[in-house]
Amino acid sequence: MRVFSFKWLRLKLFWRNTIFFLLFWVSCWIFVNTFMYVHRSVFSDRCTDEESKNVLAGLCYDYIEGSVAGDLCEDLCVTHQLVYKHCLYYNPGKKVIQADWHDSSIILKSKSDAFSNFMEPFLLEESDSQTISDSELLVMVAVEIKNVIGLDLSNNTILPIMTERKKSQNWKIDLASMWSLFQQEEYLLFNLLQDFSRHVLHVIGTCGHFYAVEFLSAGHSWKQSLFNLEEVIGQCNSGHKRLNALLDIAVSFLDMVHQFDNDFSHRLHLCDVKPENFAIRNDLTVVAIDMDMAFFEPKMRNILEQKCTSDKDCNFFDCFSTCDLKTYMCGAQRENNNLQVICDKIFRRWFTLSIMKSGNSFPLQEELHRVVQQCARSTNKDKQYTELYKLLRASQQQLQKRK
Repeated sequence: MRVFSFKWLRLKLFWRNTIFFLLFWVSCWIFVNTFMYVHRSVFSDRCTDEESKNVLAGLCYDYIEGSVAGDLCEDLCVTHQLVYKHCLYYNPGKKVIQADWHDSSIILKSKSDAFSNFMEPFLLEESDSQTISDSELLVMVAVEIKNVIGLDLSNNTILPIMTERKKSQNWKIDLASMWSLFQQEEYLLFNLLQDFSRHVLHVIGTCGHFYAVEFLSAGHSWKQSLFNLEEVIGQCNSGHKRLNALLDIAVSFLDMVHQFDNDFSHRLHLCDVKPENFAIRNDLTVVAIDMDMAFFEPKMRNILEQKCTSDKDCNFFDCFSTCDLKTYMCGAQRENNNLQVICDKIFRRWFTLSIMKSGNSFPLQEELHRVVQQCARSTNKDKQYTELYKLLRASQQQLQKRK
């Protein structure tokens, strides 16, 4: 009887271990295959040299055929002074390619890979000759900009972002290329703001539906410092120098938030805040390098004011409002603010208690940690901004005294 019980117990343990092993093997198989599928579909297949070169080849074909125009087309397609380097990002809603131009790196961007995916201005379909007056063109552009970014702009604002219409037989090509760019919200934002803000990328030139911007190294979520400081301050083992650089960057983030909130005719909302969407220049100025999810107040209100059954329905990435359960409509007013999100997704990473306990702690680390935690929860941005700014400046002064 004991022998039978012992054999039964061994058999039971054997089957149980076998089942656990099979379940573990199946789970690993599913995980590996899922990872490989996601990697292939999201990264490899979506962002290959072959695919990117084909996109640029198609652009040059359109240029040679006389379908597109732009001040960079000649260098890209004829003299080859603008040379493809590699693909940075590629999905159905965004193409980002790095290239070399006159010994400098630049970034080529577009919402779509093909020029034919953009709508032509309706007046081109109705006009066989150069009959569009400057006033008609201004009105047409103003309406398109209104549709894309939700702003009514004056003629004085529109003129600088319009390419000069050539008085030649190619005026339709120039207008069509310009029109493809005006259908891209990020291009319009960069053009509108680059003369007014240090915190946005500079547009260098265009070719068809692609626009070139300055190359800056983006942030990284996996780095404790978020940004590659070695590229800016050089290889340095000095903790003092690194801490001072991070404090300068934090102050620049505050300057950017204050400008986006106060210096334009409408508040500019940042709805996708993560290190990858920002970069720093050599002078440690923070730059928004991805503004696909940045919206001026009028468009922000239109985005938020949607039907809802709970507050979760009113969340639009990092921008959210609340649901009115009487009308089942989300409030048009954004409840949180840019500073809150910056504190939550950027500053929390720097001013943590774990860093404070390390050998490279910030001056006033405990106070900064406390205020950042409050900032991430509070909607009183003016009070939090003032307190944070004072603490950061005081930290810089104390850091200077440590020398």
